[in-house]
Amino acid sequence: MENKKEFIPVLLGSDQNVYGMARSFHEKYGCVSEAIGRGSLPATANSRIVKLVKTEPDLEIDEMFVRTLTEYAENKRKNGETAPLLLVSCGDNYTKLLSRNKDKLESMFRFACPDADIYERLSLKENFYKVCDENGFDYPKTAECTYEDHKDIKLPFDFPVVVKPSNSVAYWNCSFPGKKKVFVIKTKDEFEAVLEAIYSSSYKDTLIIQEFIPGEDNMMRVINCYCSKDKKVRLFGLGRILLEEHTAQGIGSYAAIIPGEDEALKGRIISFLEKIGYEGFINIDVKLDSRDGKYKFFEMNLRQGRSSFFVTAAGCNLAQFLVEDLIYNDPKPLVTVKNGVCLWSVIPKNVIMKFVHDEDLKAEAKALIKAKKHVKQLYYAPDMNFKRMKMFVLNQANYMRKYKKNFQKKGYFPQ
Repeated sequence: MENKKEFIPVLLGSDQNVYGMARSFHEKYGCVSEAIGRGSLPATANSRIVKLVKTEPDLEIDEMFVRTLTEYAENKRKNGETAPLLLVSCGDNYTKLLSRNKDKLESMFRFACPDADIYERLSLKENFYKVCDENGFDYPKTAECTYEDHKDIKLPFDFPVVVKPSNSVAYWNCSFPGKKKVFVIKTKDEFEAVLEAIYSSSYKDTLIIQEFIPGEDNMMRVINCYCSKDKKVRLFGLGRILLEEHTAQGIGSYAAIIPGEDEALKGRIISFLEKIGYEGFINIDVKLDSRDGKYKFFEMNLRQGRSSFFVTAAGCNLAQFLVEDLIYNDPKPLVTVKNGVCLWSVIPKNVIMKFVHDEDLKAEAKALIKAKKHVKQLYYAPDMNFKRMKMFVLNQANYMRKYKKNFQKKGYFPQ
């Protein structure tokens, strides 16, 4: 393990995504990351590998975002710190803020993120599907709904349908009874109730309504890439999903992954990212449609995600791609995550064995566990003090209860 203070990782947020990045930095370089976020979350509390050095409740406002980061950087320099500050977005809104304020921050920090116009094209769902059409990516049959027309909308396809926000940042900041990250709706009455609940909140942006692609969680795939500052893809990782989270706010977040390979899909994604001049991490969700054998694209998240640590677990350290590109100015040729080299999870093995229904996938997971290739996101031996061990044990114990209560219940159930 290298241990040179040639840079300081500065992570935006305090959740499991932040912890995964901090663990990546610590595993490769032995360094302690510093985090700046809106508040403190259990994933990064009481840690030896990441320190939450600043909390600012209004961090997601442009002026406060720039001011907070500027003050942080200036204080570092006043205290004699000369190492480069390597800034990493660990959330959608932080990427949005970085892309809009590049010119104000790039003299103080080194970071990789897409330009503002690319952010707008890929992050808003209605724009994203236009990009899919332009580039030949399949996606579920889709309709849009606005606050003004939501009571009169007529769907061009049958139930069940999926309802999700176009503007994930605005949706994250709204509140209403029964709120879920994504809804799977089976009836017209339930559909009308969901729309009324959402638009009774502060959320007034477009909603995306799609046909439901059949198949359990194991039909989902997640793609993780890193594009260097010269707009070349340097990392490609494909994950096969065993299970998603099934709680209201966790739907769509992955809970267990085994790396996979698909050369045709890899070629298409690399060609697309280099054509549009993408820079930074990107996380793409697709589902394999058993009806026609095609991948249906759901969304592109313009940062690495919580589950992206599966790439580090598979031997392709996420932090290393940033450091080689932004600190050493020496990005390496394209690296591809190898098939089936580990099992990554945030859930215990007994949940995997009980709720994964695909027997072949379950057998593969069991073999990886037996071979001691099961990597648990929050269990990192160098960081396991009493308080973190207590948090981890309680976290894992709660998952069986959560899955028993919520498994395959993605509809609308007001609290």
